[in-house]
Amino acid sequence: MSDVSASQGSASRGSALHGAACHPRPHDWPALEDAVHHGQRLFRQVLGAMAEPGSVAEVRLAPLPEGVAMSSAAWGTLLALCDLDTRVWIADELQRDGLAEAIAFHTGSRIVTDAGEADFALLTPQSCQELPDFAEGSDTYPDRSTTLVVVLDDLAEVGDRRRIAGNEPWRLRGPGILDSRILELDATAAVLMTRLAANRASFPLGLDAILTSAGRLTAIPRSTRIERVSGVEEDA
Repeated sequence: MSDVSASQGSASRGSALHGAACHPRPHDWPALEDAVHHGQRLFRQVLGAMAEPGSVAEVRLAPLPEGVAMSSAAWGTLLALCDLDTRVWIADELQRDGLAEAIAFHTGSRIVTDAGEADFALLTPQSCQELPDFAEGSDTYPDRSTTLVVVLDDLAEVGDRRRIAGNEPWRLRGPGILDSRILELDATAAVLMTRLAANRASFPLGLDAILTSAGRLTAIPRSTRIERVSGVEEDA
């Protein structure tokens, strides 16, 4: 083999390796440590978040592939809730990193392009600017609605009445909340929160949402009343 051919072969192999590194394969995404116990623990965390809207849980999961757009809490939510009967819709900006293939590989769920068919929808604040027509249930079957799983830059439960510059606080009231709870989200989530606040007009129909950032998650079921908070002291 000539030096040129050898060099080209080496470059081709290097390019292939680089491509593989940039595009994680399905088995590069972490699975549950234990299909039963770890799955049950994650399921209980999501269920607990739904039962106490605005409370923040920390999800423990092996690291995701480097550079992916997903949060580990959103990935853990899918591992806990999705199975062979589940249909998942993915926003365009998350259609990368081999995510669709990884979801199908680890959960067996079917990826759909029709938002109205989805049991779960993976979103970012960008895709929340104009939400597709997700299923909101019916009078007979209000549970047949889409649950939104949203990847945010930041979220926290505000316990000391202070907030981080650039974030916005939202007050939650309703079932599972004693008096009220304040949830702090990055400012890009405003459109989403406004849409979720509109759930009250169509209850018991509507959309439930699981909000995630890094390893943190919280939930806002359709029964929750939401209002923007003003006058909360801001950290520099």
